[in-house]
Amino acid sequence: MTATPARQFDLIVFDWDGTLFDSTALIVQCIQAAAADVGADVPSDAQAAYVIGMGLVEALKLAVPGLATEHYPALVQRYRHHYFRRQHELSLFAGTLDMLHALKARQHRLGVATGKSRRGLDEALHTVQLRGLFDATRTADETTSKPHPRMLLELMAELGCAAERTLMVGDTTHDLQLAANARAASVAVSFGAHEREAFEAYTPRFVAHSTVELRDWLLAHA
Repeated sequence: MTATPARQFDLIVFDWDGTLFDSTALIVQCIQAAAADVGADVPSDAQAAYVIGMGLVEALKLAVPGLATEHYPALVQRYRHHYFRRQHELSLFAGTLDMLHALKARQHRLGVATGKSRRGLDEALHTVQLRGLFDATRTADETTSKPHPRMLLELMAELGCAAERTLMVGDTTHDLQLAANARAASVAVSFGAHEREAFEAYTPRFVAHSTVELRDWLLAHA
């Protein structure tokens, strides 16, 4: 009988978009559509994808620079219009629910740290399949946006977990920098918004190329 590996982390915190939720392409398209709506230069796919994970206002200011300050509220409104109109198209990556249930069975505390709004995250978490899986969550509109450590520090404090027993999982360098700023470990996934090469400077414990790879690594090493 194979022994179950000792648990290295009490708390595993996941980014949402591009890590658990297959939403990168849609977010990029909504940023581009919003920019076109307000007459701004439309960012490239890479420019729009880079800002995913940040708070919405900060992300749009970075993705669509040069817009007059008074026009950013309209840009935000148009992004939300496009996203909420199409969010029904989105789903969890295949295998995500199995992974989360397996981690809960090992008594890990699970959290979410996301650049989404509280409204957007709650709409996803209120589905039957996700109810009760996460012990605590933070969104960019109720704390400080990534990569500032506040989001992760608040989750650790709420759940009583030390930084050395906390693991952050995300698909962007913003997630990895968040972990580093909070003195926590990190794991990256390459199937979201940022390319694998961008992760090297942040020395994540592992880079997963699929949810299956992520699940297997977490069950063996987390």
